[in-house]
Amino acid sequence: MSLSPLSTAQAARKALAERLGELRKDAELTGRELGVRCGWSESKSSRIEGARTAPSDADIRAWCAACGAADQAPDLVAANRTAESMYIQWKRRHRTGMRRAQAELLPLYERTRTFRIYCSNVVPGLLQTPPYATALMRMITEFQDTPDDLAEAVATRMERARVLHQGEHTFAVLLEEAVLRHRLGNAEVMAGQLGHLLSVLSLPALSLGIIPAAAERTIWPLEAFYLFDDRLVSVETLTAEVNVTAPSEAHDYIRAFAELSKSAVFGTPARTLINDAMRAFR
Repeated sequence: MSLSPLSTAQAARKALAERLGELRKDAELTGRELGVRCGWSESKSSRIEGARTAPSDADIRAWCAACGAADQAPDLVAANRTAESMYIQWKRRHRTGMRRAQAELLPLYERTRTFRIYCSNVVPGLLQTPPYATALMRMITEFQDTPDDLAEAVATRMERARVLHQGEHTFAVLLEEAVLRHRLGNAEVMAGQLGHLLSVLSLPALSLGIIPAAAERTIWPLEAFYLFDDRLVSVETLTAEVNVTAPSEAHDYIRAFAELSKSAVFGTPARTLINDAMRAFR
């Protein structure tokens, strides 16, 4: 089990770069000659062909035209956009603030029937209270140095949480016990958030498991990931969101979720862990 969230995105970038390299070789051009025809440096040609620099749509069109293969540009542009959707930098996604990114997720949440969510760092958005979401989003905005639209972003995130109560959805959520104790905001914010977790434990569509810190494990703690049905896995890293659609990799995350579930407690034991954590914030 590799569980490398970057592998699919990297493979897509590499495949595109290799195809561009084949076009250059078929046209019998050196990197320098290609650069002259495109109006850029030889080093840029090398970086694109080596998959070290992601080309823009305009770069691909210029490359294909220089190689006498303009007819192939539309397909390669489409492949480039697919690769871009697999790996999205947070700074790029949040370049106009966080509200738009929250709104863009709503259709995905509405059409997903089975959610499997694992978080090792923070409470997932669907289960956040407004004060907790505000504290978390403020940290993210300040760290990324992106526009501040916190009030609108939090309101949109809360609107998305309606899927917990509407439609035919089921939710399986796993949290590492440490999530209950990571302080985001003041003690009142944390107590309110933990109290909210206690309240959602009774939702019929939700299964909430807590993995105790002392639990015996069959798999190590992972970065947060969200499984949307069996088709898409969204993995959250510090700098980017990685979207995995390859069936073999999605299967790895399904297996990982099942293994993590073996270490989790549910129902009354989970409630006890949440109440224990709450005492630290009273």
